[in-house]
Amino acid sequence: MLSASKKLLPKQTAELRLQLPFDQRSRSRLRTTLENGEEIGLFLERGSVLRGGDQLVCDDGRVVEIIAAPETVSTVRSPDPLLLLRAAYHLGNRHVALEIGVGWVRYQNDYVLDDMVRGLGLTVEVEQAPFEPEAGAYGAHSHDHGGQHAIIRGVARAGD
Repeated sequence: MLSASKKLLPKQTAELRLQLPFDQRSRSRLRTTLENGEEIGLFLERGSVLRGGDQLVCDDGRVVEIIAAPETVSTVRSPDPLLLLRAAYHLGNRHVALEIGVGWVRYQNDYVLDDMVRGLGLTVEVEQAPFEPEAGAYGAHSHDHGGQHAIIRGVARAGD
C-alpha cells in the first residue's frame, strides 16, 4: 500500500488523483483508494484539512492531487447580504460548517437546517457540489466535536 504524509509545495505535475468528500479530507489518518484503484494510506499532521487542488507526495515520490468530491449540499443564495448574514449567524450558532461565497452560503445537506433557513425567508437548493467550508478564524484546521462545528470568520465562533 502506498502512503503519503506531507503536502507538497510548490505544486508539481500530479501523477495520481484522489477524490474525497469533505469529511474524509478533514481526517489526518485515512486508508482509501486512488482513482487508478491503488490503495493509499494518509498519515497527515493532526488537524490537517485537505482542500481541492492540494497535492501530497507519496513515499515512492509520486504526486497525488486532491479532488474535492461532489456531495449533497444545501446552497442558499440571496442578493440580500443581511438575509445571508442572518442565515450564517443561525447556522453558526448550531455549529454548522459553512462555505461562504459572494451572494451564497453552503452547508452539508440537512433537512432540519433547510427548514430553519427557509423560515428566515430564504430559498434552499439541494445540489451535488464540492464542499469547501471556511477553515476557521483561529487556524486552517477543523476538528469534530461529535458533530459539525462553526467555522464562520467574524460572524459566529465555536471555540475553535
